[in-house]
Amino acid sequence: MARRRDEVPHSMGMPVQTKDDLLKRLSRVRGQVDGVRRMIDEERYCPDIMQQISAAHSALRAAEKVLLTSHLDHCATHAIAQGGESAEHARAELVDLFYRYMR
Repeated sequence: MARRRDEVPHSMGMPVQTKDDLLKRLSRVRGQVDGVRRMIDEERYCPDIMQQISAAHSALRAAEKVLLTSHLDHCATHAIAQGGESAEHARAELVDLFYRYMR
């Protein structure tokens, strides 16, 4: 369920540095996935392919960490400081994020 930034009351937008970092990381992940596709096409040794898949997965998890940190530093902190319904919404959202992504 993707939401637009203007649909979330405490969303503040993404800092330029975070956006640039994420785009660079995702470009690297794209390269890793393209490499995995080539390895499969070339019928490379399965454990080598699995190692590359694991590397791509780790790179995505690192991007996820950058994004979560940015969200905590900006959107959630701002909402909690405002208090009231905005803070309650941010708290519930954070609990959901941790439950879904920190396994």
